[in-house]
Formats: sequence, C-alpha cells, structure tokens
Amino acid sequence: MKKLLCSLLFISTIGFSETFDESPKYSADCLILQDENSIICKYEHERLETDIEIKVQWINPQGEISRERTILIPAGHGSVYDFRYIEGRMKGDWQFKVIEGENEIVTNFSVE
Repeated sequence: MKKLLCSLLFISTIGFSETFDESPKYSADCLILQDENSIICKYEHERLETDIEIKVQWINPQGEISRERTILIPAGHGSVYDFRYIEGRMKGDWQFKVIEGENEIVTNFSVE
C-alpha cells in the first residue's frame, strides 16, 4: 500500500510540474486592414515585473527609417501596438523593427 501511495504521489507531482524555458520569447507581427486603411504592428515579450523601454522603427522599402519612437512597456504588460495609415505609405516591402536592449526583432510586410 505504501508503494502504491508513493508511486501515485510521484506520478501526480511529475504530472503537475511545469518546465521553465530560460530563454525569453520575443515576437513581432504586422496586420494590414485594407477596409480600415490601417497597418497594425504588435510586439510581444514575456511579462516582466519591471518597466521595459523599447525602440520601434518603421523602415520603408528604400531602407530608410520612416518613423522611430521610444515606447515604455509598463511592468506586468506583455505587448505593445503601433499603427499607421496605409494611405500615404510608399508601395513595396516594409520592415517593422523593435529594439529591446541587445535584441532586435524584425518582421516584414508589403504595401500594395
């Protein structure tokens, strides 16, 4: 009976344990909404207990920075959005780049 209880306790402990990946996860993605004349870009990272300052860059098809801004992500938040209107944007392949410390996350989208 003792062996059965110990085995059951061990199995339930292993079953409910969590694995923690030490490397933080970062991602960026852009969505083009033609009907709303908008380009919406989202940057996600793990929620942290401190404020994080990031730099966001919109890079046009000629490789020039069209807009650059510094954004503060408050403690406990895991994402930030930035948007621009499609109208007035240069046609071609754009980059949305986020710089957080030494990490650079880049996503591409196309304006037609």
